[in-house]
Amino acid sequence: MSDKKSMVSEFREFILRGNVVDLAVGVIIGAAFQSIVTSLVRDIISPLIGVVTGGVDFTNKFLLLYTPANGADVSTLEAAGAQGPVIAYGAFITSVINFLIMAVVIFFMVKSINSLRGKAQQAVALKMKGKSGGSSSQSTSTSSSTTTSDSASAPSSEEKQCSYCYKKIHINATRCPYCTSQLEESSESSGQS
Repeated sequence: MSDKKSMVSEFREFILRGNVVDLAVGVIIGAAFQSIVTSLVRDIISPLIGVVTGGVDFTNKFLLLYTPANGADVSTLEAAGAQGPVIAYGAFITSVINFLIMAVVIFFMVKSINSLRGKAQQAVALKMKGKSGGSSSQSTSTSSSTTTSDSASAPSSEEKQCSYCYKKIHINATRCPYCTSQLEESSESSGQS
């Protein structure tokens, strides 16, 4: 009985782990997003490409791998495919266009999310500085941090520079929040602690 209970609790812990839930949400959103991109390519971009190329419709472009019977209808991919094997290179071109559009959209989404994350991390760092310095130094730390971020030269006594991405991070950090590199302890940071 305890074996069953432990297995059930183990399974519940596995399912409720953040990574599994995040992955499930990502797959569901990805599937919905794929239908949007497919519609974008099929209903908007393909007709535009057809206008530019003089009415070429990629969805019905194919190559017959057989000799059709006299009078057989091979005007569409569906009709030709029903009679024998065909190479549907138009469908492949449409899939490549789908992929490229999806890659561009995901690139811009990740870029904007990373930008928002960076701003949120900077806001948290400013808050932490304000709390550690007390209420009287909060306004001065905010103003000094804006001037410090503007000038890349003199880091404050509570900051160091990541040796991988060269962003300013807290002096006691062991991992860079920007590039996630493991940082080596320097003698100057241990001397200041």
